[in-house]
Amino acid sequence: MLQKITTGGEKVIQCLEREGVEVIFGYSGGAAMPIFDALVDSKLKLVLVRHEQGATHMADGYARATGKPGVVLVTSGPGATNCVTGLLTALMDSVPMIVLTGQTITSMLGKDAFQEADVTGITYPVVKHSYLVKNAADIPRVMKEAFFIATTGRPGPVLIDLPKDITQGPCPAPFIDTVSLPGYVIPGRGNPALLAKAAALLQRSRKPVLYVGHGAVISGAGPAIVALANKLGAPIVNTLLGKGACPEDAANHLGMLGMHGTAYANKAVANCDLIMAIGARWDDRITGKLSEFCKDAVKIHVDIDVAEFNKVVRPDVSINGDARLVIEDLVPLVERAETTDWWKEITAWRKQFPLKYAKKGGLRAQYVLDRLDKLGGRECIITTDVGQHQMWAAQFCLTTKNRHWLSSGGAGTMGFGFPSAIGAAMATGKPTWCVVGDGGFQMTSCEMATAALQKVPVKILIINNSYLGMIRQWQELFFDNRISGADLEGNPDFIKLAGAYGIPGKRVKRAGDVDKALRWAMAYNEGPCLIEAEVVKEDNVFPMIPAGAAIRDMIIEKPKVRMEKPSGST
Repeated sequence: MLQKITTGGEKVIQCLEREGVEVIFGYSGGAAMPIFDALVDSKLKLVLVRHEQGATHMADGYARATGKPGVVLVTSGPGATNCVTGLLTALMDSVPMIVLTGQTITSMLGKDAFQEADVTGITYPVVKHSYLVKNAADIPRVMKEAFFIATTGRPGPVLIDLPKDITQGPCPAPFIDTVSLPGYVIPGRGNPALLAKAAALLQRSRKPVLYVGHGAVISGAGPAIVALANKLGAPIVNTLLGKGACPEDAANHLGMLGMHGTAYANKAVANCDLIMAIGARWDDRITGKLSEFCKDAVKIHVDIDVAEFNKVVRPDVSINGDARLVIEDLVPLVERAETTDWWKEITAWRKQFPLKYAKKGGLRAQYVLDRLDKLGGRECIITTDVGQHQMWAAQFCLTTKNRHWLSSGGAGTMGFGFPSAIGAAMATGKPTWCVVGDGGFQMTSCEMATAALQKVPVKILIINNSYLGMIRQWQELFFDNRISGADLEGNPDFIKLAGAYGIPGKRVKRAGDVDKALRWAMAYNEGPCLIEAEVVKEDNVFPMIPAGAAIRDMIIEKPKVRMEKPSGST
């Protein structure tokens, strides 16, 4: 009897199985058919999405919630280009992802064949690495390298473009178990001399701040950072994506810093004499006016990516390495600093500038999210979309567990929140809340079909103010309230829309109905459910540091005078 010849598509699937992949998010098409055909005989679960962008965000949520790479399979041309936004989102936030794209046959490359696109060229700026496979014998090596690159060092997305003749033709090449990438170095422990220098600077500090970013989440550095903060006597602040690295309900945690961070976190940063960035990149949402950011403070930077050093600020000490390993090695080198007076200042700021919102005048988004937090949100994974609801969720939904807060940071991708929640819930089985705005939700709401079909018990919370709220806020504050392109007149009835997919929903308009609706959603686990909170239309997120402004220009409440147009980006 003739031995069955393994095709390239079958080899791709077998390689995925060897890497421990369990789920693939994808959308079929002609150029990818040999790979989809190989899935029929595989144990891998295929989640058929309704749009390729949704597939990338699901894989992204899967990866952020677990640390394991998410996998996407799509076809050529528009199938591949629909993944660009998801690739950018993953690259900006250092998320491991493998995207497999079908491609026209090799003899037709560059000849404008049907559904052909230069996928590696188009995606070059938004991937950590990419491959165009022109020889089936390369499949095992490419697949092994792709997973290694995506998950080591600073994680990121890797794209593999697979022509149809390669995946439907024979692939007798053996599997490989080792990777040889000369020049690709994975940082580990920090330089001992630099660790000693950093320890000495920390010891001399009287007003230190530990500034924690997404790198600390990725490396699992939280416990070491907490130990360092406790030993040193320093407060912790985190970026939007650093939420959950260290428990935000701890006494020495001041919450999020930056544009919409807590006032007391920003006051601490503005008045510190030393700031230590751990897995954070000094981005513009944090620094504001760079020339005035911590101008006289000592700066220490710990990062796994040397490209981040001196990119924005020039630290006094830059330590290249894995955040967890670096901080674990640093803890024994420090003793408690003299920070008693520093904590008196911080305590005073906390009392003077608490997070607050109006209790009258209609249902407030802040109230809804505050109640979600109080009723058990801290035990759940929370994903967000992008906009006002995202900032309010960051302020009022405290994160106490690593990888329990998923949000698009660097790219600020609307449409991310809902599909990422599907991926996270499928990956972990944990209660998962998706906090979205009425604008962003409509960008990927078609994935309600995916969630319903897969019976994913994700809880969708739409904060509906019938506006692109953050745009409206900026136009109110900086553009004389000249509203342009921000009014979402024509929104659907979200409860009926959910019902069309067989998803139950409840609408709340009064504060008195919020707890009942939230408890209902928490108890419903037969599949997805939806709550639409109709909130005050024209509410603003405060505190706020205008783009390009200094921390001292922070707005605590709605200003009574006309604001200057911000010099920085939105």
